[in-house]
Amino acid sequence: MGDKDLLLTESLDSIESASVKKNAGIKSQIPKIPWYMDGGFVIFWASLFLTVVVPLFYRLPEANTLEDVGKGVFIAERAQENLYDFAKIGTKLVGSDGNENKTVQYILKELALIKANVLEDYFDMEIDHQLAYGSYVRGGAQYQYQAVQNIVVKITPKGSTSQNYLLVNSHFDSKPTSPSVGDAGHMIVTMMEVIRIITTSTDKLTHSIIFLFNGSEENSLQASDGFLTSHKWAPYCKVVINLDAAGSGCRELLFQTGPNNTWLVKYYKESAKHPFATTMAEEIFQTGIVPSDTDFDIFTDYGDIVGYDIGLVCNGFVYHTKYDQYDIIPRASIQNTGDNLLALVKALANAPELADTTETGKAVFFDVLGLFFVSYSADNGKTFNYAVAGVAIILVYVSLLRIADVSNVTAAQVQGWFVLILVLQVIAFVLGLALPIVVAYVFDKYGLSLTYFSTPALSIGLYVCPSLVGLALPSFIYLRLQKNEKITYAHQLQMALHGHAIVLSILGIGINYYGLRSTYIITWTLVFYVIPMALNLLSTLQDRGYSWTGILKLTQVVPFLYNSYLFYTFIVILTPMMGRFGQTTNPDLIISAMAALGTILSMGFLILLINVSRRSGYILLALLAVSAATIYIASSTEIGFPYRPRTNVERVYYLHVRRTFYEYDGTISKDESGYLFNFQDRRGSAPLLEAKVDLTGMVSMASDCAKYMMCGVPYPDSRYVKNRLNGTWLPREIPIEPATDEPLVLLNKTVLEDGNTVRFEFEIRFTDHSTLYIEPYVDATITKWSLIESYLSTTPPYYVFFTYGVDDSPLSVTIEIQKSNGDFNVPVCEIGVGRQFMHTSGDITAQEFAKTFPDSAVLIEWPADYHRYIF
Repeated sequence: MGDKDLLLTESLDSIESASVKKNAGIKSQIPKIPWYMDGGFVIFWASLFLTVVVPLFYRLPEANTLEDVGKGVFIAERAQENLYDFAKIGTKLVGSDGNENKTVQYILKELALIKANVLEDYFDMEIDHQLAYGSYVRGGAQYQYQAVQNIVVKITPKGSTSQNYLLVNSHFDSKPTSPSVGDAGHMIVTMMEVIRIITTSTDKLTHSIIFLFNGSEENSLQASDGFLTSHKWAPYCKVVINLDAAGSGCRELLFQTGPNNTWLVKYYKESAKHPFATTMAEEIFQTGIVPSDTDFDIFTDYGDIVGYDIGLVCNGFVYHTKYDQYDIIPRASIQNTGDNLLALVKALANAPELADTTETGKAVFFDVLGLFFVSYSADNGKTFNYAVAGVAIILVYVSLLRIADVSNVTAAQVQGWFVLILVLQVIAFVLGLALPIVVAYVFDKYGLSLTYFSTPALSIGLYVCPSLVGLALPSFIYLRLQKNEKITYAHQLQMALHGHAIVLSILGIGINYYGLRSTYIITWTLVFYVIPMALNLLSTLQDRGYSWTGILKLTQVVPFLYNSYLFYTFIVILTPMMGRFGQTTNPDLIISAMAALGTILSMGFLILLINVSRRSGYILLALLAVSAATIYIASSTEIGFPYRPRTNVERVYYLHVRRTFYEYDGTISKDESGYLFNFQDRRGSAPLLEAKVDLTGMVSMASDCAKYMMCGVPYPDSRYVKNRLNGTWLPREIPIEPATDEPLVLLNKTVLEDGNTVRFEFEIRFTDHSTLYIEPYVDATITKWSLIESYLSTTPPYYVFFTYGVDDSPLSVTIEIQKSNGDFNVPVCEIGVGRQFMHTSGDITAQEFAKTFPDSAVLIEWPADYHRYIF
C-alpha cells in the first residue's frame, strides 16, 4: 500500500504495520472521523446509561391483585390495603397511644383474621403478645426499657419436630412526627401477607417460622433485645431475616449477611425473584459511616443467630419525616418485597443448614442489573482476583512483545516507552479521582455543599465530567506531543489502555491483599479487558491499525453497564443520607469520590478511545464546558439550593428545653429556657438564616460542654450525644412552663458500716423517653449500683437512655459511692435527669417560633426538661 493510499483511507482496519517505518507515530495516522462522530461516542454511552441502567434500577414487577388469590402467590393489593390502614394510625412513637394501643390492636386484629383461615391440617399458628423489660450496654451507653411491646407469631408445620426456627423481624414503631409507612410499615404488611399465604397453602415445611412484629426499634433497638433475652421462642431461632428501611418505595437491598455463613447467600441466590444485593454495600455499612442501626446487629451481636439484613433504600429524603406516607409507595414495590420474602422464607424453612449454623467464611455476591445474581466464596474470590490481575499483567507484557516484533524495534525500547505511558496512566487515575474531590472541597469551603441534594443531575457536571477530563488529559497531551516515529499511533494508544489495565491490576492486588471482598468490582472490570486483549492477540487484530477497538468496545458494554449501575445505586442511597451526616463531615467528599470511582471503572478504558479521533480535544473542551456551566448553575442559581418542600427537605431537630440546676444545699443556680438545636447536615443554620428565621443570640454549646456534665442538657438519643460539641443553644425570653412533678426523689442516704461507703436510694419519675446522667466527683468512686454492673468499667459520666411502653412505673436506682476519707457531708456525686415530652407540641411561644421556618425545612421538635442535682 502506498503513502497516498494510506493517507486517503478512513478505515479503522488500515494495516499500519505495512508502512510502520515511514509513518509510525505521525498525526496523519489518526483517522479523520467526522465531527459528529466525536460527540456521538460519548452520547452513545450516556444514552446506554439512561435507557438501560436507570430503567433497570427502578424496574419493579407487575403487582398481583385479589384476582390472583388462591394461586399461592404474594398479593400486593391485599398488603397495600393493610398498609393504608396502618398509615391512617399516624405517628407510632414508643409510649404513644398510636404505637402502644392503636397499632398493637390493629396488628392483633389482622393476625386474628389470618388465624381464622389457617389450614389446620398443615399448620398451627400461635400469637403471643409480649411486654419486654430489660437493659443492655451499647455504644458507650446503657439502654433500659420497660413494657415495650412485641407481637410474636409462630407458624409450626404439622408433625414438625425441629427445634430450629427461622425468625422474620421488622418493627412498627416510628420516630417523632413520622407515620412510618416506609420505615417500616411496608415490611410489617409484607410479613402479614406472607403469613397469610403460607398458612393457606399446602406446601410442606420442615422448620417453624417466628414472625416478630417489634414495637421499639427506633429507640436503639430495644424490643429486639427484649425478644432475644426473654421470649420463650428466642432460644430456638437460628436464622433471622431482618426487614427495615432507609427510604420508601423502590426495591429492597440485601446489605448484610452472615456473619460468616456463605450458605445464606446461596439460598438468597436460589430464592430471590428480584435480586438486589452487593458485597460492597455490606462492607460500606459495616464501616459504621452509614448513620443507621438495625435490629440485625442485636440478633447477631448478642444472640447466636445469623441471617440477612434487608432494607428499602430509595427515596431516603422522606426517611424519619412526616412525608414517609402511603401515597409514595407503589404497589409494585410491595410486590417486589413480597415475592422475595415469600420465596426466601419457604426455602429457609426447609433448609437443613438451620440445624448447624457454625459454618465460617464469607461470600462475594452481587446482582447484575437486577437480572441475575452472582456469588462465590471469599476465598475463591481472593484467588480469582489475584489470577485475573496476574493474567492481565502477563497479556500486557505479551502484547508489548508483539508490538516490538511488528514494529521492528527491541522489546526493551517498547517497555521503556510503556513505562512512561504507565506513569501517565497513574497520573490519569489520580486526576480522575482527585478533580471531583477538589470540586467538592472548594464548594464546601465556600459554604456550597449539598448542591446536588435536590438536583442529582448536577453531579454529572460537578464530578463525572471532571473525572473524565482527568482520565483522558494525560494520554491526550502525550499522544499529541510525542515524536515517536518507530511505532504506530494505534499501538501507542493501545499501550495507553494497557497502562490503565496495569494500574487497575496493581490496585486490585493491593485491595485484595488488604482483604476487601469488594475487589470483585476491579476484577470483573479487568476480565472484560483481558478477553478482548486475548482475542486481539490470537486473531492478530492488534496489529491491524484500529481493528482491535471493535472487540474492545463490544466487551466494554458489560463492565460499563454493571459499574455504572452499581455506583448509581450507591449515589441514590447515599445522597439522601448526606442530609443527616452532621456538620463535621463534608458529604460532598463522599459523593464526589463515589462518582469518581464509578466513572473510572465504567469509562476508564472507553474515554481513552476518544484519542482515535483528530478532534478528541473538542470532546475534552465540551466536558470542561459542561463542568463550568454546572459549577455556575450550582453555585449561583436556585437550582443549586439543596432543599425543596416535601421532596428534599432540610431536617431541623431541636428541643424546647427548660433546664434547672440545683446545688448541694438545694438552691437553684440556673433556671433558663431555650431551644437546643442539633443540625443534621453540613450547612447547619445557614439556610435558616437566609430564610430570615430569627436565630439571634444562638451560641455554641461547646462552652457549656466544658463546664457541665454532658453539657447540662437533655439528650434524647446517641446521635445528639455524639454531636453535642456541635450543638447550639438559642435562649428564649419567655420561660417554658415547668412540669408539675420533680423527676428525682432521694429516698434514703445511708453511710455503710465500713465508714467509707455511702448508699443513695432514688426514685426517678421518667417520661417514656428520658436520660439519666451520673458522674462521681474526682475523689469518689461508684463501687456498686442497681444498673448494669459491667457498665461501671467505662469512663464517667455514665448515661442511661430509658424508655417505657405501657408501664410508667418510676425507676428505683441504688448507688454506692466510696470515698477514702469517709467525708459524706460534702458533694460526692452529680446526677442529671432529662425528660422528653415527645407527644406534645410545646407552648404558644414554641409553636409561633416553628411557624417562622421555611417550607423546605421539616421540623422534628418537642419540649424537654433537665434537672441537675448534686448529692
